[in-house]
Amino acid sequence: MWKLVLRLTVGGLFAGHGAQKLFGWFGGSGLTATAKTFEKLGLRPGRVHAAAAGAAELGGGALLAAGAATPFAAATLTATMITAVDRVHLHNGPWVSNGGYEYNLVLAAAALALAETGPGPLAFSRRKHSGPFWALWALAAGAAGAAGARYAAELAGGEQAQAPHEPGTPQEESYLRAA
Repeated sequence: MWKLVLRLTVGGLFAGHGAQKLFGWFGGSGLTATAKTFEKLGLRPGRVHAAAAGAAELGGGALLAAGAATPFAAATLTATMITAVDRVHLHNGPWVSNGGYEYNLVLAAAALALAETGPGPLAFSRRKHSGPFWALWALAAGAAGAAGARYAAELAGGEQAQAPHEPGTPQEESYLRAA
């Protein structure tokens, strides 16, 4: 029962966050504004990175909530969290009260825990793709995805930025706190 609650909560919130980036739903800023923020963070081209992050969060969150392809969902969500830590939160230290990465780590850990323990009841997956191997696979695949995003940004000339250079819109600042 509690795995179902965890899946629905974490997966649903990730899917909503992806919909904020892609479509501006749930008070989000949408793809164009998210792309501008990503550009400021050195993730160039911003539109490509914003669309990839939004799709990973929306799709990975939906898969996690449904209990389908849980290791793949955990990998995509872990990749977005590692990228958020790298680009936005790392320099602030661990605590979210200082703009740090603790929340990102908790979300990635929850997704990886579901990859290890399995999706639980009422899951769409009928195959047994869970256990330590699948959790480690999801972590490695997520780290590789984040490294790929970083490498692609560097190839496109995106320098690592710690935060936007100028105060931005309230949506941008909200994104930076929640990324």
